[in-house]
Amino acid sequence: MRTVLLLVLSLGWLAGKMSAQKYSNEFLSIGVGARAQGMGNAVVATVQDVTATAWNPAGLAALEAEGLQLGAMHAEWFGGVGKFDYIGATIPMAQPDRRLGISLIRFGVDEIPNTLSLYASDGTVNFDNVTEFSAADYAFLATYAQRLKTGSGQLYAGGNVKVVHRRIGPFATAWGFGIDLGLQYAVGKWRFGAVARDVTSTFNAWSFDFTDAEKEVLELTNNEIPISSVEITRPQLLLGVAHRFAFNKLGITPELNLAITTDGQRNTLIASNPFSIDPAFGVEADYSFLFLRAGLSQFQRFTDFDNAERIRVRPALGVGLRIATLHLDYAFTDIGDQNNTYSHIISLTLSMKNKKSQADSNSGL
Repeated sequence: MRTVLLLVLSLGWLAGKMSAQKYSNEFLSIGVGARAQGMGNAVVATVQDVTATAWNPAGLAALEAEGLQLGAMHAEWFGGVGKFDYIGATIPMAQPDRRLGISLIRFGVDEIPNTLSLYASDGTVNFDNVTEFSAADYAFLATYAQRLKTGSGQLYAGGNVKVVHRRIGPFATAWGFGIDLGLQYAVGKWRFGAVARDVTSTFNAWSFDFTDAEKEVLELTNNEIPISSVEITRPQLLLGVAHRFAFNKLGITPELNLAITTDGQRNTLIASNPFSIDPAFGVEADYSFLFLRAGLSQFQRFTDFDNAERIRVRPALGVGLRIATLHLDYAFTDIGDQNNTYSHIISLTLSMKNKKSQADSNSGL
């Protein structure tokens, strides 16, 4: 059963990459970090750790007291078939209000059986000829962020240069390049965020490499032989607002995000052409070293068996622990399909004080 499922997924993956540009590079919207996942991915206004490279690059500039910060995440989707991994790092520059960050993201399906060579030249079936391959998407992000001088509030700005590499075994590869820009503004207990993803549109150039024998099998099985093509990821705007409520040692921070896509009508709560709006809501409660989170996202319309239109939503729950400079986060969320396949997400963040902050602390400043 697992082999059949992997084969179906691989064929669907290949077909999607050749034709569906509306959801191009959609693996970058899955969400990095268990904190974000536990809040329904509503973190554009409040993210202020190494994962900001993937959510809002401006958030890195708020880490003025931190030196090197490392982050890592692992999640498994579709019952463990798909694996989503992230690793990132951020360091301060010579000026304390500026930071650099790098991130690597991978989403892949491994151990997919290659049945193109299943039949021998005499027409007999030879399972020894079946090999395995992986279908994976990679993204490398280089980030710069800076705090800007303002009046009563704090303004942060940042940007990403990203390189996207997508590979389907030995058959197909693609390279793409894009730019993201972000802003965060904090005044009092309010926080605002805005991110323009793929501001210049991101282009993925696909090339395909099949042997003559593989092409023959594709033709005999009525499959189209793909040719080199270009896939375009249209710009997307993310907006966020959050407010922190303090009750003695207890803090509660709700956040609302709006994802505005420009690639045509999608199945979102507010759908139109070319703009569609997908809201997400999350809340985080913090008490000393403990954090509790919940979120709702991916509001989608569907028709029930009685032909009544209903709305499906993706719920999420999360918890976080802060132990000295180590942050451990966990999230439990549905991937948003009809089968309610819930997944576990775990992420770690390790911070190190920069030399100036450590010296000030030791001197009592």
